[in-house]
Amino acid sequence: MHKRMNPREAKRMMGRMGLSMDTMPDVQEVVIRTGSKEIVIEQPEVAMLEMQGQKIFQVTGGTVVEKTLERKASGVAEEDVRLVADQTGKSMEEARKALEESGSDLAKAILLLQS
Repeated sequence: MHKRMNPREAKRMMGRMGLSMDTMPDVQEVVIRTGSKEIVIEQPEVAMLEMQGQKIFQVTGGTVVEKTLERKASGVAEEDVRLVADQTGKSMEEARKALEESGSDLAKAILLLQS
């Protein structure tokens, strides 16, 4: 049988190994967005582990809501069109055309419209 380590002892040992772990207070939601869907985790508990300059986030609990992102027939998301138009001051149609030309790459589309 293993002796259970108390939290203070565990934190001290992690510190000696160059690890630090803190909980993030007041997190309201975590959003994971892929090319086709969005996963929203509401009221989660989030812990951040820092190890050798890398940050690792652990998300637990909360209510999970999944939704499919709508794409226009062109394959360009409306949110992306709006973002490019806002960033460049161009029309929605110009933004959509730039996104289609850049293969839905936001940065390329913005650069294309700014040049």
